[in-house]
Amino acid sequence: MTQTPNSPWPGNRPDFTRLQRVFRRQGIPDRVPFIELFADTEIVAAVLGEKPIYGRTDRATNEARLRQRIRFCQAAGWDFVWAGATPGFTRELLESDDTAGLTRPRRTWIDESHGVIGTMDDFEAYPWPKPETVDYFELEFVSRHLPEGMRIIGITSGVLEWIMWLMGYAPFAVALYDQPALVQAMSDRIGGLFAAVYEALCDFDSVGAVFLGDDMGHRSGTMIRLAHLRQYIFPHQRRLAQIAHAHNLPFLLHACGDLRAVMDDLIDYVGIDGKHSYEDTYLPVTEAKRLWGQRISILGGVDLDYLVTHSEDEVRAYTRRVLEACMPGGGYALGTGNSIANYIPVRNYLAMLDEGMQVGVYRS
Repeated sequence: MTQTPNSPWPGNRPDFTRLQRVFRRQGIPDRVPFIELFADTEIVAAVLGEKPIYGRTDRATNEARLRQRIRFCQAAGWDFVWAGATPGFTRELLESDDTAGLTRPRRTWIDESHGVIGTMDDFEAYPWPKPETVDYFELEFVSRHLPEGMRIIGITSGVLEWIMWLMGYAPFAVALYDQPALVQAMSDRIGGLFAAVYEALCDFDSVGAVFLGDDMGHRSGTMIRLAHLRQYIFPHQRRLAQIAHAHNLPFLLHACGDLRAVMDDLIDYVGIDGKHSYEDTYLPVTEAKRLWGQRISILGGVDLDYLVTHSEDEVRAYTRRVLEACMPGGGYALGTGNSIANYIPVRNYLAMLDEGMQVGVYRS
């Protein structure tokens, strides 16, 4: 039996078929598998008892970072390793000191009020990346070093996110009404690039599923009107889903916010196979399983705020409640409601996983 490094469950054996059963809702796995979009570097290192490896300054550092990621995925009992494809967009970021428990050198975020593209002249002058310049190093390296039983889940960001990141959310919201031609041009250019990325990503034999990260909502609804999503965003997401399905791969969506108003569009038109990112303040994952568990797989959902602000025992009890509600019938994978952020106490994250190992077993 394969031994996993620094794992609380050294006898655990990776088996991607667990996730395949969940994504396709075809039968019951031996236990509930784990799922995440990604884990912050600080969490990766802390779980392993190692120092974080930052940056992509040189090939050796990049390889060491990915080797650490692979070790983490094994140690955490995952059946996959995430690997991304980098389109190479340029953007402006704000930054400050990090105040998380596991601090990083600097914390960065998008400027919602300003962007690098605000007019058609900016659009024409912007150094748009070409499909042939997309960086597939992560996929290539992880493919060569993938542990037995594991597959890659290929991750990318999405069309709406990059429109908002390049324009700034506030200017973009105004442009939807004042400059619709610019928004359409942005949508088509970014959507076309991601289609090319997905064609290449899905050609990797080691890829077992694809994960689109495209945040579309906040706590009280979608970030833009449904009509705008249908015009500018959903057609491109649908195209990406079709590319994945043409390669016989599940198409998973990570999208934050209350998306109840658009779930029928996402399931019936876009064609998602699974939905990730839930928050108790607007839609607990247990309610999502009740609403859509017969149509798509339900992924993650252990509330991030709860993981951060409660004790280990409380996290264990919470996780058991989620498992009891979401396990029946299959189609569920355990994980956080968003991602493994560096402000989550490691003991609480490991407690959630341990409950999955102990309670999330299907018994005949």
